[in-house]
Amino acid sequence: MDPQAFIRLSIGSLGLRLPGKAINSAKSGISAFSSPCSCEIRLRGFPAQTTSVPLVSSPETTPDIHSIASSFYLEESHLKALLTPGCFYTHHACLEILVFTGRRGTHCGVGIKRQQIGTFKLEVGPEWGEGKPVILFSGWIGIGKNKQESGKPVAELHLRVKLDPDPRYVFQFEDVSTQSPQIVQLQGSIRQPIFSCKFSQERTSLVDPLSSYLTTSVDGASLENERRERKGWKVKIHDLSGSAVAAAFITTPFVPSTGCDWVAKSNPGAWLIVRPDACRPESWQPWGKLEAWRERGIRDSICCRFHLLSEENDGGEVLMSEILISAEKGGEFFIDTAKQMRSAVTPIPSPQSSGDFSGLGPVSAGFVMSCRVQGEGRRSKPMVQLAMRHVTCVEDAAIFMALAAAVDLSIVACRPFRRKFRKGSRHSF
Repeated sequence: MDPQAFIRLSIGSLGLRLPGKAINSAKSGISAFSSPCSCEIRLRGFPAQTTSVPLVSSPETTPDIHSIASSFYLEESHLKALLTPGCFYTHHACLEILVFTGRRGTHCGVGIKRQQIGTFKLEVGPEWGEGKPVILFSGWIGIGKNKQESGKPVAELHLRVKLDPDPRYVFQFEDVSTQSPQIVQLQGSIRQPIFSCKFSQERTSLVDPLSSYLTTSVDGASLENERRERKGWKVKIHDLSGSAVAAAFITTPFVPSTGCDWVAKSNPGAWLIVRPDACRPESWQPWGKLEAWRERGIRDSICCRFHLLSEENDGGEVLMSEILISAEKGGEFFIDTAKQMRSAVTPIPSPQSSGDFSGLGPVSAGFVMSCRVQGEGRRSKPMVQLAMRHVTCVEDAAIFMALAAAVDLSIVACRPFRRKFRKGSRHSF
C-alpha cells in the first residue's frame, strides 16, 4: 500500500507577556492581564481555530516547546491553493494568529467584547511543500503597537510553528455499508481494491458474540422486533484472499429510550470491534467498543464514542474519541489525540499501531484516523484516512475499516423509531 503525502502544521508553545513596566501599566490597555487571553488561528481554506494563551509573568520562563495548541492537516491540493495567489490576493496566503484579551459573551446582561492585542503573521512559502520537518518560527515576538509609547509592542507572544510530514492511506467504500461493498485504496486517479465488506443481519441476538460470531446468519429482521430494537447487525472485512481480517457487530441493541422514539445517551447502542486471535484459529480478539446515540436539538446529531480495549482480560478501556455528527448532513468521525488532549480532563493517548495497547503516550500523539459519512437518507460511501505511522500491516488497516463501517451504520441505527411502518416498505431500518 502506498500512502498519500500530507503535512501537519502545528502551532504550540504559546505564551503571552507584557514587556517591562507595561505589566502594571494601564497604558497597555490590557488591564494587567486580569482578563483571560485567547487567540484565533487562521489559515485560508480552513475553519478558524480558537485556543487559550497562557500568561507568562516571569521573563525567564519559556513555555513548553512540546505543547501543541492547534494543528492543520494539509494535502497536496491545499498546498497548491495556499501557494497560488487568489483573485484578491497579491501575495501567498498567510498563517495569522490574532491575540485577544477577554472573552465573547455577556456578564449580568451586559455585552463583553474581546480586545485585540495584536497579530502574528507568517507567509506560506515554498518550504511548505518540500515534505520535510521544518521549524518555521520559534521564540518570542512583539505584537501590537502602543501609541503612547512610540509604537513599542503592546505584548510579546511566544510560539513555535512547525511543519511535519504526516503521510496517510486513503480508502473509500464503493457503496453503502449495507450493500456489502468493495473497499478501494485511493492514490491519485488509481483505485486499487484492498478489502471487501460483508454486511449481514441476524434474526436473534448473539448470546456469546466472541464464540458464536462465525455462525450462519439470516438476512432480514422481524418487523415487530425492528419496532423495538435494532440488533444482530454484523460487518466482516475480508482481504483479497477472502480471509476475514476484522469485524464489527452490535452487542447492545439500539432501542428507543423510555418516553421517546430515539436512542438516547442514557442507553446507547454499542458495537464491538474485533480482530482475529493469533493464538486461537477462528476466534476473535476484542479491540474496541463504539457507542452511539442521538442528541436532540434544533438540528439532531449522532454522537459516536470510541473506547480502545485492553489486550489483558481486565476490562480496561481507554477513551479515544467522542464526536458529534450531523444527523441530516453527516460529518467526520476522527481519532486525533492532539485535538482531544486539549479538551479532555485526562489526556487521551495514541496507539503506536492499531494492535498496540502498550507504550501509549504523548510522543506519538496526533492524527490516527478519520471517517467521513453522509447523513440520514443519503447514500453514504465512507471515506477513510489512516495515519501511516499507525499501520504496520494490512490487518491494521482492516480493523479501522470495521470501525468506519460501524460509524456509518450507527447513523442508520440511531434514526428515530417510527410507531407505524408503511405497508410494503422494503427497509426495516
